[in-house]
Amino acid sequence: MSTIDIGTGNLALAYLLLALPLALMLWLRLPLISETLIAALRMTLQLLFVGFYLQWIFALNSLPATGLWILMMLLVADLAIIRGANLRFRAIAGPVFVALLIGTLLPLLFFLLIILARPEAMAAQYVIPICGMILGNCLRADIIGIRTFYEALRREEKSYLYSLAQGAMRQEALQPFTRKAFQAAMQPTVSSMATIGLVALPGMMTGVILGGGDPMTAIKYQLAIMIAIYAGTALTVISAIRLTAAGNISGRGRVVVAVFATDGKEGS
Repeated sequence: MSTIDIGTGNLALAYLLLALPLALMLWLRLPLISETLIAALRMTLQLLFVGFYLQWIFALNSLPATGLWILMMLLVADLAIIRGANLRFRAIAGPVFVALLIGTLLPLLFFLLIILARPEAMAAQYVIPICGMILGNCLRADIIGIRTFYEALRREEKSYLYSLAQGAMRQEALQPFTRKAFQAAMQPTVSSMATIGLVALPGMMTGVILGGGDPMTAIKYQLAIMIAIYAGTALTVISAIRLTAAGNISGRGRVVVAVFATDGKEGS
């Protein structure tokens, strides 16, 4: 059974659903109407561009072209994390990019080469969507993890310096902040894993089913991708914290003030 296509006119009708949230915003006098309309426009243009590009890249099925697209995805995610964590670009851009590279490519290659274990698994139609699912979750977790780490460190800097004064090594003194940030970053993924299938059918499973695949095949794909996502998220968060800390905390343990986008205030 093939996937039911959505005609252009029918797709246009979907935008009528926006009338409900927009009416609620107008009734509640919330200043989100223009922001919502701009976001919807950006979403439409971005997805149309991605759709046309993916049609071309899937047909081309070239490893360099696929790699270039993945590199662009990583760069966009890097910038999104920096904005979301409210930290300065120069302070964390490089370390976060390396962390994303580690946390995305290792689970991706394991999924493609070990779990799927078929030559066609390296095709663009497999590589790009799976990479996107892993990277998307890493992005959200990184924002939570890095932001929690630096905000807690700035808020409790005296406690951190006291640990150093008592003879603790830098990594030992940072351990409570790392633990707190890692837990905060991983909790949403843990909660998602615990309720998956009961609350909602997740994205990959839905995609396989809509594509005409057997439900059990869809379940096996979803189980494998959730484990890959969890592993990638853990790798990315801990790598991002450790790598950014290495470049932004001096030998005496002082946090470099330039790491914060808004000096003297908590990140918002």
